[in-house]
Amino acid sequence: MSLEVGLESTVEVIVDEEMTAEAMGSGDVPVLGTPCLLALVERAAVEGLSGRLGEGKTSVGASVDLQHLAPTPVGAPVLVRVKLVSTDGPSIDFDVEASDRRGMVARGRHRRVAVDRESFLASARER
Repeated sequence: MSLEVGLESTVEVIVDEEMTAEAMGSGDVPVLGTPCLLALVERAAVEGLSGRLGEGKTSVGASVDLQHLAPTPVGAPVLVRVKLVSTDGPSIDFDVEASDRRGMVARGRHRRVAVDRESFLASARER
């Protein structure tokens, strides 16, 4: 693995109807849903790790501590930024921030674990 503390990755999207809490079943309001926000966090982390884990390796989400602080309406851009803050063996920890044009909408911590892709898939098939 060639990972350095400080590695950053961002994802920016425009919130659409399919991304809302209402559409995702996580609430009944037409604003960015927390499940979608979490998916954007994971996407940013995966993109940041792309090509850096080594041959046959991938990462899987292991934990998240996400505080969704403010609503983002449909049509607004949201920017999710992850920053690698530590690695410990296969564990890779990111600080997370998300913002829209009015300011911060979320913050937290996301942990991914580097795994051998084939071994991981084999263990899934055995379940």
